[in-house]
Amino acid sequence: MRLYLAQMNTIVGDLEGNSGKIVEAWRRAREAGADLVLLPEQCIPGYPAKDLLLQEGFIRRCHEATDRLAIECKDGPALLVGFPERHAGSGKRLFNSAALLRGGRVEAIYRKGLLPTYDVFDELRYFDSANQPLVFECAGVRVGITICEDCWNDELYWSHRLYDRDPVEESVKAGAQLVVNLSASPFTLGKLAVRRAMLAETARRHGIAFAMNNLVGGNDDLVFDGSSMVFAPDGSKVCELPALDSGDAVIDIEGDKDLGARCVECSPCEDLPRLEALRRALVLGTRDYLEKCGFRKALIGLSGGIDSALVAAIAVEALGAENVQGVSMPSRYSSDHSVSDAEQLANNLGMGYTSVPIEGLFSQVQTDLSELVPTKGSGLAYENAQARLRGVILMTISNASGALVLTTGNKSELSVGYCTLYGDMCGGLAVIADVPKMDVYALSRHINETAGRELIPENTLVKPPSAELAPDQKDSDSLPPYEELDPIIQGYVEEGLDEDGLAGRGHDRETVRRILRLIAVNEYKRRQAAPALKVTSRAFGFGWRMPLARKLP
Repeated sequence: MRLYLAQMNTIVGDLEGNSGKIVEAWRRAREAGADLVLLPEQCIPGYPAKDLLLQEGFIRRCHEATDRLAIECKDGPALLVGFPERHAGSGKRLFNSAALLRGGRVEAIYRKGLLPTYDVFDELRYFDSANQPLVFECAGVRVGITICEDCWNDELYWSHRLYDRDPVEESVKAGAQLVVNLSASPFTLGKLAVRRAMLAETARRHGIAFAMNNLVGGNDDLVFDGSSMVFAPDGSKVCELPALDSGDAVIDIEGDKDLGARCVECSPCEDLPRLEALRRALVLGTRDYLEKCGFRKALIGLSGGIDSALVAAIAVEALGAENVQGVSMPSRYSSDHSVSDAEQLANNLGMGYTSVPIEGLFSQVQTDLSELVPTKGSGLAYENAQARLRGVILMTISNASGALVLTTGNKSELSVGYCTLYGDMCGGLAVIADVPKMDVYALSRHINETAGRELIPENTLVKPPSAELAPDQKDSDSLPPYEELDPIIQGYVEEGLDEDGLAGRGHDRETVRRILRLIAVNEYKRRQAAPALKVTSRAFGFGWRMPLARKLP
């Protein structure tokens, strides 16, 4: 049997466009002599469709699109396509399903068994769980179907399982020689190695071939990395498609007693180092967010600091230098090197650049508010006023030009509230809000090394970080060194450690207590922040649901 994997980038809600991509993939598969085409999870509506799934008209159109695909793709290989299936029984009235399209009709339907409800996943909000395996024959091979989470519950691989069932094992017991998986598994740093090892062990333990086709592309705050892969029954990897890019593979599955799998043709793949994977994920997420939301240009406030420099470099790679505009907005506290570093960055990247000093506006604010907000004793208020004036300028230019403002705060700052609501938090996408400060530095240096020249100025990389909202201000005036701060944030946010657990790792208990309190009291800011591209195991946003009114640490 010849299997064709089409790793594609879908757009949520674009049923016509997604269907067109499916037909194009099916035609390529037919030319390659394929018997079966495997596609990503929910490829007809796009994933995650969220509350579009609550609209009856949307579900009806998904069914109609599935039926049209069956007819249009009748003379050639069978298709496995993901769609939201309506059902009449009690419960949520939908299944997360995969339709087997063959011979001009929907021949069979598999319904997802394991529905994730953690972190960014909320499938129980929309779908009912099913518990029946589906095994069908294709060109002499018995094929079992699973969908994404269905293959993440092997009892021998995971020390703690979230579910009592293992749909892969159920498929094998039902006679499957090849198990396929329609997947929409988001990118996070380090996840690919886990996914690869888990699926290899699944294939080896059951003595089956295993093929997973994973979605690629950015949808809202999520970035899907693709990296679709096929394993032989001995657990050896047959092929792997590119990370963070579209691709195709042609695999021959031998269905005799000596079951085997052989790669005939595959889009080239490289094993990306950590920082390169991070760079590509942020570029892909930025490009897809703007394009899928209908924006063509980006606008960035350039402070001369490391964070705005990194966001600018990512935006230029994602959108092209001609589509990125930087705005320097110096105040009386801005150092000369901050202005020159911002201009040098723009020149290095080839992006647009302009300067709009805020001194006049700031002086007028101080004058007009002098009775209500005396300058003496109101330092923080006027520090934040500068940031908010910059937000006003950026949003005014955005309204006039149609460019989307990209915020420049990193995860370390967003965690502890070292950012100004309605100021530097103004914007439509938070590109690096899930990137800790130390990774901001490491990624910036990596970008220069990859380019083979200085894109981000060296002075930006070596000078002490500062918000420059007060005389001689430094981040270290308000925060512990980032080398100390970032591990505390990671331990609490991503690993779920409490004060005792963090202190047990050697962190100063008073510092830990202070940081945990800052994280808690600044929840209201994060609730109003722009969507942030998720690249770690736990990001602020949809997967972080902390109460606003609570007893503080």
